[in-house]
Amino acid sequence: MPLRNGKQFLMIPGPTNIPDEVLRAMHRPAVDIYEGPLLETTEACQRGLKRLFRTEGKPYIYAANGHGAWDAALSNTLCKGDKVLVLQSGLFATGWGEAAKLIGLDVEVLPAAWNEAVDPTRLAGRLQADTSHEIKAILVVQVDTASGVWNDIAALRKAIDAAGHPALFMVDTIASLGCLPFEMDAWGVDVALTGSQKGLMCPPGLSFVAANEKADKAHETANLRTNYMDWTFRKGEIHYQKYCGTPPEQMLFAFQKALELIFEEGLEKVWHRHALLAEATRRAVDIWSTEGAMSFNITDPRARSNSVTVLKFNGHDPQHLRDFTELTCGVTIGGTIGDSRGQGIRIAHMGHVNAVMLLGTLATIELGLSKLGIPHGKGGVQAATDYLAAAI
Repeated sequence: MPLRNGKQFLMIPGPTNIPDEVLRAMHRPAVDIYEGPLLETTEACQRGLKRLFRTEGKPYIYAANGHGAWDAALSNTLCKGDKVLVLQSGLFATGWGEAAKLIGLDVEVLPAAWNEAVDPTRLAGRLQADTSHEIKAILVVQVDTASGVWNDIAALRKAIDAAGHPALFMVDTIASLGCLPFEMDAWGVDVALTGSQKGLMCPPGLSFVAANEKADKAHETANLRTNYMDWTFRKGEIHYQKYCGTPPEQMLFAFQKALELIFEEGLEKVWHRHALLAEATRRAVDIWSTEGAMSFNITDPRARSNSVTVLKFNGHDPQHLRDFTELTCGVTIGGTIGDSRGQGIRIAHMGHVNAVMLLGTLATIELGLSKLGIPHGKGGVQAATDYLAAAI
C-alpha cells in the first residue's frame, strides 16, 4: 500500500506501544530466583506499585492478565455466597461480575446505559436500602475501554460513606493507572488492581493488586482462597513465594524499566500528558461529528476518559475506515467491542504515546473519512492542533 511503509502506529486500548528501553530490558539471561539482583527488582517493582496506586497498602504481583487480578481480588477477601454489587458502566465491570459468579459469589448489577458513568446517587440509594449489609463488596472500573467512560471514584466513595455501608470498595484501574489520577488511600479504595499492558507500557502478562488493612482483615476469613492467588502464601519470607513459584523474570525486568520511565517523567506530568492528548482528540471529534455520521459514545463530556475515546458511527461501516488507516497508512485503531461491537471505533491515547503519534493518528483518520466519503466536519486535526498550541 502506498503510504504504509515506515513505523507502524498501534493506537488501540491495549496492548499499547512498548518503549524500546522496556523491550531491551527484557533481553537479559535468567538469574537466581532466591537471592541477588532479582530480589532487588521485586522490591523496586513493589515500591513503584505503591507510588502508582498512591497507597501504603500491600501490592501483589501476578503472572496473569487483568482477569487473573479480578480473581485474586475476589478470592482473597470474600466467602462463598457473599453478595457483591457490580456498578455497570460498559463491558468490564460486568465481566468482573461474571468472574465472581463462577467462584460462587452472589452477584447483583446496578445497571447503567453504555453511554453513561455510574451515578453516585443511585449507588447511595441502593446501599441505604441494604440495611442488613448483605453486600460485602462493590466492584467498579475507573475507565472502561469498551465504552470510553470515566467513573468518578472519589464521588463513589463519598456515596458509600454517606450510606454508612461497610462493603469493601474494589476498583479496576487496568485502563487508567498511569494515565490519569488515582488515589487509592485518599479515596478510600480497599482493593485496587491493574494490568501491565496499557498505561504501564509493558507486554501483556503481569497484573497487580493492592490491598489495604481492611482488605487484609477480610482476607483472614475468606474461604475462596486458592493456592496460586493466596496473599498469605505470597507474604512468605522466601522470594519465590511472592510469585507462588518461579518469578516471570524478563517481565519483571521490563516492568522495572517502565516504572523508571514513568517516574523520570513524573507521574503528575504523565497524567497531564494524557489529559492534553485526550482533549486534543475530543476537539477533533467535536468537529468531525457535526455532519451526523459519528458521535461520542459517552454523552456527558465530564465522563469521557483520558485513556480512550469511543465513537459510534451512524449509517456507515467503521470497518472500512479501520481497514484504510491500517492497510493504506499503517495506523491501527481499535474497533468497538461488547454491546457496541462493530458499531464504531476506539482511539487510544494511553501509555507510550506523544503528540506526533496522536496527531498522526487523527490526520490519518481524517484522511480516511475524506477518502471513503464519510460525512464529517472539516478541520478536526486543525482543532486538535490549535488546542495543543494554546494548552502547552
